[in-house]
Amino acid sequence: MAIPTIRVGLTAATRTMAGTSAVPKYSDKENGIIATDRETGEKLYTVMIFLMEEDRAETLKVTVPANGLPNGLKPGMPVKTVDLVARPWANLFNGQISSGVAYRVSALELDSGE
Repeated sequence: MAIPTIRVGLTAATRTMAGTSAVPKYSDKENGIIATDRETGEKLYTVMIFLMEEDRAETLKVTVPANGLPNGLKPGMPVKTVDLVARPWANLFNGQISSGVAYRVSALELDSGE
């Protein structure tokens, strides 16, 4: 069964900035196993980004494949998201439901402002 995804459209006025450096996304943190993309096998990383529009800002934790990370990415750098999608999720554990939205991009690009 395919995982439902929702393409996230950003306006021309939307600005995004890296809030953290890329950190490995673990499928098994205790054993140091980094999560990989199910289709490509590419290692996955997470980056916190700030999404700013007009008078508001949101923090998004996005998953990025290793080949989609720009060289030299540091907190505070302006970035562009490539193919930003949202994936709703829900889990049932010990009778309790937890749910949320996971964000993913195919790449982050450094934004020179041009």
